[in-house]
This record gives sequence, structure tokens and C-alpha cells, in this order.
Amino acid sequence: MPIIRISSLSHPGVDVFSSLTEQQLRNKVEPSKGLFIAESPKVISVALNAGYIPTALLCEEKHIEGDAKEIISRCERMAAHGGISGEPFPVFTGSRELLTELTGYSLTRGVLCAMRRPEMKSVAEICEGARRIVVIHGVVDTTNIGAIFRSAAALGIDAVLITRDSCDPYNRRAVRVSMGSVFLVPWTWIDAPVHSLHEYGFRTAAMALSNNSISIDDEKLKSEERLAIVMGTEGDGLPQETIDDADYVVRIPMSHHVDSLNVAAAAAVAFWELRAL
Repeated sequence: MPIIRISSLSHPGVDVFSSLTEQQLRNKVEPSKGLFIAESPKVISVALNAGYIPTALLCEEKHIEGDAKEIISRCERMAAHGGISGEPFPVFTGSRELLTELTGYSLTRGVLCAMRRPEMKSVAEICEGARRIVVIHGVVDTTNIGAIFRSAAALGIDAVLITRDSCDPYNRRAVRVSMGSVFLVPWTWIDAPVHSLHEYGFRTAAMALSNNSISIDDEKLKSEERLAIVMGTEGDGLPQETIDDADYVVRIPMSHHVDSLNVAAAAAVAFWELRAL
């Protein structure tokens, strides 16, 4: 596995860590060639444990024998067993100052890893066997996406469905905020209306402030065998059509005249309260 010391921002191969935009990393033209960036040894380890394939590593020189040592060793073993498709796996390294200039930010514990995007599963595959799922509808903030995934993994959500107008869960910051939870909970994009989940046996619960809403601790919700919790965008919430189509409209009771919670905080409350019994 070659250790490549770079001294220039134009070194061949480092564009994946610098000049490529999130949209270019997704590679919509050829999804099978899409990449994402995992940041920090812990997050990279979670991805490797989940079977994700690394393609290149970028780290500070001091971390080659430090924080990145185990990551490099694991990638070497994968390469030796054909786990990286037989392609060369470069480890780019340089000074902290150069890598900060290259990426535009200080590396978290000095390590980044480019990884292949997996082939996305269908909604039917994601829903199979699930009892509690969340639909993330129009949430664009990377921090909120990462936090929702972390809560989903910790609080028993079986799968995540995401509308196309939401942030990509493989966004670098979303991955980091989730602490790698985006690799632990099955997810895919949903293009059909939320009520289409009836086809898979789910009742839908739209989290929204509405005159006909029921409290989140209502026993009817807890008794549902399969429930899809629908979370809306940070500002305007869910579209009225989605609310009108839902089987339940659900509110979290508030105190001190607070009208609502941040979507990530609301998701954590909903996941815990509506967990499958």
C-alpha cells in the first residue's frame, strides 16, 4: 500500500478530498462510481465494520503511526483479500497546514477516507421485516440529518426513508455528526407519496402541529404493529398534503409556551416514545 507524500494541492488523486463537490461525489450519471468521505478513525472504523469499501486515505504524517495506523492496516488486509477490487489503495499524507489548505477545514483527528457508495436498495427491501421506520421529508441541514440517524440507530428505528429534497446522508458532515450511524441503519430514497407505505403494511404518523393532532403518548400509536414516523423540514414542517394523508397527526406536548422542538430533538423523542414494544 503506497504512502504518497504530497507537497502540492494539484497532486493527482487528491481531488476527491478537495475540489469535488458533494454532487460530483454522488456521481448521479454513474451511481456505481459514486464516493463519499468518512472523517475520523472512529467513523471510518464503523464504515469498514459495516462492509463499506475504501478507495483512498488522507491523513497527517504524524497519524500514519498514530490514529490512522489501524485503519491503514485494515485496508491493507482488505486489499490483500481482494476487498478493494484489486485497485491500488493510496494513502496520501502531508503537513497539517497543507491538508487544511487542501480540504478547506482542519481534519478531525487528522484522517479522511474516500469510500464507495453502495448500491441503493428499493423501498420494499428496506421495509421488509421492519416495524418502525422514519420518513425524513425535506430536511436539508446536515447536522440534523446526522443527529436523526444517530437517534434512529440508538432508539430502535429499523429503517430510514428519505425524500429527494432532503440532505444526502453520505454528506461528509452528516456522516461525522451521526458518528457513523448512517452505516448502521438501512436507508434509501423514497419517490412515491408517503401514503404509499400502506402497501407494505405501515400506518403513517405525521409529526405536526395541527388541530386534529393526538398526543405522542396516545396508546393507539403504541399498539400499531408497523408505524412510519414522518418528520418534516426545519422551517415549514411537513407539506399539508402529507399531513392530510397521514393516518395520525402527532404532537409532542410542550411546556412554557414553547411551540416546537428542533427536528432532530423531536425525532429522538418520537423514536423513544413510539418504539416497538
